[in-house]
Amino acid sequence: MDQSVISRAAGVAEGRFAPGHLGELTQQVPFEMVDAALAETRRVQRRVRDLPARVVVYLVLAGCLFPELGYARVWGRLTAGLPGVPARPTAGALRQARARLGPEPLRALFDLLKGPSPVPSGAPGVRWRGLLPVAVDGTVMTVADTAANLAVYSRQKGGRNGGSGYPQLRLVALVSCGTRSVIDAVFGPVSRGEIAYASCLPGGLRAGMLLLADRGFGYGVMASQVAGTGAGFLLRVIAGRGGPGLPVMTRCGDGSWLSLLGGVPVRVIDAQVTITTAAGSATARTRLVTTLLDPAAYPAGELVTLYRQRWEAETAYFELKSTILGGRVLRARTPAGVDQEVHAMLVTYQALRRIGERVLASLMPARRLRTSPRVVKRAMSRYNAKGKPDRATRKATVNIEICSAPLTASRAP
Repeated sequence: MDQSVISRAAGVAEGRFAPGHLGELTQQVPFEMVDAALAETRRVQRRVRDLPARVVVYLVLAGCLFPELGYARVWGRLTAGLPGVPARPTAGALRQARARLGPEPLRALFDLLKGPSPVPSGAPGVRWRGLLPVAVDGTVMTVADTAANLAVYSRQKGGRNGGSGYPQLRLVALVSCGTRSVIDAVFGPVSRGEIAYASCLPGGLRAGMLLLADRGFGYGVMASQVAGTGAGFLLRVIAGRGGPGLPVMTRCGDGSWLSLLGGVPVRVIDAQVTITTAAGSATARTRLVTTLLDPAAYPAGELVTLYRQRWEAETAYFELKSTILGGRVLRARTPAGVDQEVHAMLVTYQALRRIGERVLASLMPARRLRTSPRVVKRAMSRYNAKGKPDRATRKATVNIEICSAPLTASRAP
């Protein structure tokens, strides 16, 4: 008996994420999770539509993967190769569907996905001496220049390089240093500072975490908030004038000393850090305070080295703004749309981090130590940018010396 084979050719979407990446996204954000978020926020459609609420959620998430495309073309990527798809909706119909959905389901999805990535507890680089290092920092994102957005998100005022041409929002996030997953995030107008937004984030901290933060975050109110969660902290503070008073209560054998910050018992570490490259060397002094009081269990030199991991928050922002968004302005033209889009970006980012969990099983060798001078990546105005910044990356060696004598105002960096 002759056998016949029936084959069918199916078209697939082209581009960086095809074929199959959207399918992986639905594994990390499954239908059941989306339906639960819709039910919780009461956004399940009341009647059968060509664009059900669940489909619109995935449309908004896919829009974060294809920031260079309009939503009509994003729809084409979502449905390419699928049999039985109804006629392509118009751009106006997609806009109305997103408005009906609102930002609430995306907020609920982010609440379900936020938190440290579920990597094995023994995975290298995730924990330090049994603690989970996390970092807090802020960044600025640009939103569409519309009258509706300007009612909420203002432009930054001019400085040496001039003001911003577009309205902006400020995003402050709590990031796991080992996996760069987002534990919690908050955003709003740039008129409100990083410290004010950061005060909303301690709810994401837990016992067993160690918060890393830069100068400005390390003062009494923030310290007491973090300590109240059961988490520890390692904060950089200003030494000398303008910094918190940290009297020497007890000296430790490694050169650090015990003191109080905002009523919280802390250990103070003054260190001199020298970075040497082929271009020369640079030396700076820094002051760190931590709730890790035992110098034998938590050596001062290792804490100074660990503090550099707070820059992982900047790497997370780079992924959000440059890799996912591609340096583009957020496309939403209303404050509700901005809320929806930012939460969709956070959901997508978190899903991509969880996909990257599989990569942790076969890590590359530790990269060599390098350093690069910190410069403004993009001048606000090209006419005010002077000189050619040195962006070269060089191999480096780092020497850390713990200073037994506290820094004074005259010796402060």
